[in-house]
Amino acid sequence: MNAAQSRGWVIALTPPEWRNWLLTDTPRSRWQARAGRAYLGWVAFARNPLAMIGLIIILALIAMAVFAPLLTQYSPIFGAEAGAGERLLPPGDLHWLGTDEQSRDIWSRIVYGSRTSLLIIFMVAVTAAPVGVVIGSAAGYIGGWLDTVLMRVTDAFLGFPKLVLALAFAAALGAGIENAILAIAITSWPPYARIARSETITSRHADYIAAAQMSGASSLRILFGHILPMCLPSLIVRVTLDMAGIILVAAGLGFLGLGVAPPQPEWGSMVSDGRNQILEQWWVCTFPGIAIFVVSLGFNLIGDGLRDVRDPREQ
Repeated sequence: MNAAQSRGWVIALTPPEWRNWLLTDTPRSRWQARAGRAYLGWVAFARNPLAMIGLIIILALIAMAVFAPLLTQYSPIFGAEAGAGERLLPPGDLHWLGTDEQSRDIWSRIVYGSRTSLLIIFMVAVTAAPVGVVIGSAAGYIGGWLDTVLMRVTDAFLGFPKLVLALAFAAALGAGIENAILAIAITSWPPYARIARSETITSRHADYIAAAQMSGASSLRILFGHILPMCLPSLIVRVTLDMAGIILVAAGLGFLGLGVAPPQPEWGSMVSDGRNQILEQWWVCTFPGIAIFVVSLGFNLIGDGLRDVRDPREQ
C-alpha cells in the first residue's frame, strides 16, 4: 500500500458529511479552518504505520495506568503472604512474570509503575517546556545583553550530559519522586529555549509582527499572542521526542537509588533490584527493562511521525 492509498483509507473512515465540512475550501470560521488543518495532520500521521504503532503503545501505557487495579490481583508494595515460598518464582500461571526477592509480583509492579512513569513524564513536560519557551522567546525577541546572558546560561546546561546533571541535582535534593521530577525538569529546559529562540528570531521581523507593533501592541502581547503560538508545532514534536529521554533519565535515577523512594514501584529501581540475580533469576530485571525499552520506543515513533507531518518534503 503506497502513501496515497493509505491516506485514502484514513479519509474513507470519516463520515462523508464531516469529511466535506473539514475539507472545504471556504471555511466559515477560524475554528473550522483549524479543525480542517488538524484533520489533515491526523491523516498524514495515520498513514505512517510506525507512528501508529507508537500511538498504540502509549495508549496501552495510559490504559495500563488507569485500569491498574483491574489488571492484577497482587499488591505492588507488599509480598505474598506465603513468604519465602513465593520468593524469586519464575514466570508461571500464578505469577505471569515471576516474583522478586521480596515475593512481590513483577507484573503488578510493572503495571503500577506505569503510573509513576506517566506522572514523571507529564510533570517534567509541563514544567520544563514552558520555562524553556519563555526564556528562549524573551532572548530572541528582546535580544542584546539579555539574549547573550540567557543563551550562555543555556549553553552551560547543555555542556553537561543530561543524566549526569540530573544525578547531581537529585543527589543534592535527595531521593523521592518530587525531587526526581525537579531534577529532571531543571536539566530538560535548555533545548526548548534554543528552539523557541530560533523560531522567535525567524518570526520577529515578519510583516504581521510589524503590523502588531504599529497598532500599539505591547511587547508582552506580541510575545505571548503572536510569537509563542508560532513556536508550538516545533515544541510539540520536541516534547514528544524528549519523553523517551525523560523515561530513560528517570530509570537511571531509580537504578542508582536517587529516584522514587522504595517500596513504591518504579521500573528503574526494579532493574536495580534484579541486577545481582541477572543470570540465575533473569526475569527480575529483564521485564522492567523491556517495559522501559517499549515505552521509549513508542514515544520515539510518535515523535518521528509528528516530525514527518511537519516536514513539507513528506507532504
